[in-house]
Amino acid sequence: MGADGDRWQDPFADVAVVARRRLVAVLDAAGALPDPAWRAAFAEVPRHVFVPAYHVGGIDGREWLRHDDPEPGARLRWLSGAYEDRPLGTLLHDGDVVSSASQPSLMADMLHALDVRDGDTALEVGTGTGYNAALLCHRLGDAHVTTVDLDADITAAAAAHLRRAGHHPAVVTGDGARGCPERAPFDVVVATCALPSVPVAWTAQCRPGARIVAPLSTGVVRLRVEDAGRAEGRFLPTPAYFVPLRGATPAAPEPRTGGLPRRALDDELFRFLLTLTAGSLDPYEAYALWQREGRPGRERYGVTISGARQWAWLDAADGPYSWALGGPGS
Repeated sequence: MGADGDRWQDPFADVAVVARRRLVAVLDAAGALPDPAWRAAFAEVPRHVFVPAYHVGGIDGREWLRHDDPEPGARLRWLSGAYEDRPLGTLLHDGDVVSSASQPSLMADMLHALDVRDGDTALEVGTGTGYNAALLCHRLGDAHVTTVDLDADITAAAAAHLRRAGHHPAVVTGDGARGCPERAPFDVVVATCALPSVPVAWTAQCRPGARIVAPLSTGVVRLRVEDAGRAEGRFLPTPAYFVPLRGATPAAPEPRTGGLPRRALDDELFRFLLTLTAGSLDPYEAYALWQREGRPGRERYGVTISGARQWAWLDAADGPYSWALGGPGS
């Protein structure tokens, strides 16, 4: 999208200002920006700089929209689409999305759940395009933000996007499940990739009182770290679907669903429970529990980490319903 660094001049800057205003109005109407500081971040950070090309679904499959398309109408579609409240696939491998720009309203919910304060240090796991890191930089300052991703091509592209947007956080290539010990301790950790469990390295690299916000199952859990070995918290009510964390963390087991009623499998709240308890609870027991407890929403579930153990639970950490979560060191 042009020369690198602070010398770069954005040819779409003027049009993008109007597009960002529309996006902020949409997020405001959804109640996603109650904090003026995050509202300012979404109003000022140029999302289009971070998605120079992305795909959208079309009649004949995926269609790529690009900033450098020779057709002016296609370039306008690219710019307008960059500011819609939807996720954008930015990198494919063997037909699967391996990197994306998350849906802005979901990003706003997760950033608000971090409960950041001036001076906090932040670790982001899953750099992606770099847009979320730029929002964190806008709120906390570049020196307080570290973002890590496994893929060197992803981190290199994100670092370039960040420079063009005027931000210079620490961009690290590595396994996000291991955190970033050389930049610890952290006050907040946010993941933009789906997890089967919370890596224990994250809590070890957090200060007491730190907040961790991460996708788990098909939801987002918000944990408060009590000390290096213990953290606990509940899920946000919103659904969330992210690209899985790659690296040493094993994939979550696929639940068996044969024989379960179609109406249950089509219900995203039951799918959340089914995925959360995969490997720990028989799917038919999960279905009976879901019906017995009145089809509970995500906010009734939580996660506790205590030393090498971590478990998910319904209503209370010491209640009758809890399930071990798998993962390295858990």
